[in-house]
Amino acid sequence: MAESLKDKTAKGLMWGALNSGTTQLLNLFFGIFLGRLLSPADYGLVGVLSIFSLIAGNLQSSGFSTAVVNMKAPQHRDYNAVFWFNVLMSSCLYGVLFFCAPLIALFFHQPELTVLSRVVFLSFFISSFGISMNAYMTKNMMQREMAIVSIAALIISGITAISMALAGMTYWSIAAQQVVNSLVLVLGRLFFIKWRPTFDFDFTPIRQTFSFSMKILVTMVITTVSNNMLTVIFGNMLGMRTTGNFFQASKWNTMAHSLISNTVMQVAQPVLVEIRNEQEREIRIFRKMLRFTAFFAFPALLGLSLVSREFIVTTIGEGWLDAVPILQILCIGGAFMPFYTLYQNLVISHGRSDINMWLNILQIAIQLGIIIALSHMGVLHMVAAYTVFNIVWLGVWQMAAHRLTGLRFMQVFADLTPFFFAAAFVMIATHYATSWMTIAPLLLLARVVVAGILYLVVMKLAHAQILDECLHYVTHKHHQA
Repeated sequence: MAESLKDKTAKGLMWGALNSGTTQLLNLFFGIFLGRLLSPADYGLVGVLSIFSLIAGNLQSSGFSTAVVNMKAPQHRDYNAVFWFNVLMSSCLYGVLFFCAPLIALFFHQPELTVLSRVVFLSFFISSFGISMNAYMTKNMMQREMAIVSIAALIISGITAISMALAGMTYWSIAAQQVVNSLVLVLGRLFFIKWRPTFDFDFTPIRQTFSFSMKILVTMVITTVSNNMLTVIFGNMLGMRTTGNFFQASKWNTMAHSLISNTVMQVAQPVLVEIRNEQEREIRIFRKMLRFTAFFAFPALLGLSLVSREFIVTTIGEGWLDAVPILQILCIGGAFMPFYTLYQNLVISHGRSDINMWLNILQIAIQLGIIIALSHMGVLHMVAAYTVFNIVWLGVWQMAAHRLTGLRFMQVFADLTPFFFAAAFVMIATHYATSWMTIAPLLLLARVVVAGILYLVVMKLAHAQILDECLHYVTHKHHQA
């Protein structure tokens, strides 16, 4: 059983990494094209709507899809109940937001948001048809199929957006990208899985998991507010251009740390549910997940912070230079964001959605207080305070993990700090080694190559077990093939 779970986890991580890596590369490709074709104000208009779409998406699933994944052996009626609940809830939510569109436009002082929001909000309504299917694929660890569907959706929606942007349809191209992406995801999941919803309206599974799911729901909404709080504040106070610059910086930062977060998220909860009654084994596997995450997260995000200026200039142009210092700060905090995913999945796997909920409520409350207190100091001070607090708050999650599993702070410290200091040393050395270069594209390429090689050399000299295991797994699978 241990070997079977190990192989399943390794396979899931491999496909999860492929999915996340390809997803971020495609997002990078299409993001570069759209960034050169559109203005910060265009991104600002769509960016301020993100929080409404995301909260509506949280409400439509209401945590029940997470509850299904957390079950040992969910049945057809469980998936079916979640499907119909999602569809009915999203229909109601779309109706509410449709009629609230003029109020949203008034709040942000942008009349065009009335029609634009009604189109953008279609994406979460369409997505509701695929949430239960995604839970089915996650529970059955169908990472290969999930990767194929995700990549297809990105390619089709990205081509649609670029075509519309070239035709001069400005912010409408971003709106269409979101809607088309949701549609292709639903159709792709329908193609790959055998499960189909039926017209048996039995909501007993919803009632049975209501308490657990409602705590997940509150947590999801709070997390969404936390992640998009600055966009809303900037949109109301500072105008669409500043909001667009922040939205662009936040997008690149999120893409980078999501590459790691999504990789571990696709296997973390199913695996942790499987071993939650075996404390020593649970701690051992969780610590390995921490090291795997640190091995990739620290060099990736600290590296993006290092190359932020040349990356922005080379990809989307000097018109976005105001986004550079924002991106540099966000990336430092982004290096720690994937660990939130691991801790949250650990807590949820123990059925403690209440801990998950309250920690997120406290986090957003303190964040909001800090942002309001610093609102007169400007964008960079607000972003810096937001970033520092997110790093510090991980300590609270560690205390919760210790209470549930016995995982000690010094164990986590020993797992993470070698990778952090190695990545920081590499980035500092790379900065000074390449500081004489002035041409942005060449500097970007040089820093990526130098930092990548230097990090691998440092890891090899330090005999990093995670590096050896990754190389062994890849070569082992290659020889088997």
